[in-house]
Amino acid sequence: MTLSLDATQLDRYSRHIIMDEVGPEGQERLLSARVVVVGAGGLGAPAIQYLAAVGVGELVVVDDDVVERSNLQRQVVHRDDDVGVAKAESAAAFVRGLNPDVSVEPVEARVDKSNVHGVVAGADVVVDASDNFPTRYLLNDVCRFEGIPLVHGAIYKFEGQATTLVPDGPCYRCLFPEAPEPGTVPDCATTGVLGVLPGTVGCIQATEAMKLLLEEGEVLDGRLLFYDAMDMTFETVPYRKNPDCPVCGEDGVDSIEDIDYVESCAIGLD
Repeated sequence: MTLSLDATQLDRYSRHIIMDEVGPEGQERLLSARVVVVGAGGLGAPAIQYLAAVGVGELVVVDDDVVERSNLQRQVVHRDDDVGVAKAESAAAFVRGLNPDVSVEPVEARVDKSNVHGVVAGADVVVDASDNFPTRYLLNDVCRFEGIPLVHGAIYKFEGQATTLVPDGPCYRCLFPEAPEPGTVPDCATTGVLGVLPGTVGCIQATEAMKLLLEEGEVLDGRLLFYDAMDMTFETVPYRKNPDCPVCGEDGVDSIEDIDYVESCAIGLD
């Protein structure tokens, strides 16, 4: 590999470059990577912040919402002046101000079957920072079919979880075969959320994405990490690939076209 880090980059990333596990080659790998972050809210904000800071060369930020003042207690890439601005554009402006090495593409859209292939195209890693089950299942399915690693995170009040779904490991449907009934899982607007909680989980997601890009360390493949902020405990629960999984099993489907992501997100196989 011919290294092309300039003097400014050697200074900016010096704490990476002196690490054996990263070094100049690893930093070059980060600078040439493309990461898609779906969601620029509580989880997406810290993930975007750190992925930009470490020098991921291309960031795609996908969100269809606008910044509200109630977001600012936890969504750290947005400012008071951004209230009313599209979250994707607000996050992109933050990235541009943080690191000129990063090319950021804001996508002001909700991910659905009609656009998801275009959203994840060319991605080395996708970070699922969404807040709803249809998007989680859709990202799981398309990333599995496209062979793209997917880093998942979720939060609830004082608790969070994270796992990493790699192309040859168990998928999200192996862990959760179908979504809960609509309305049975309250959202942050209903129950609230500890402001710092998504920061912890989002940073874990950014860490997993970095490890995938660097091909270093052990990611949360086949392991679901639970974090309880009240007890300050972490617990890891293993899970296995389901041979009858309708997506990653031997007789699974191979396209999202016939899957309903509106109701249970379940797939019935004949």
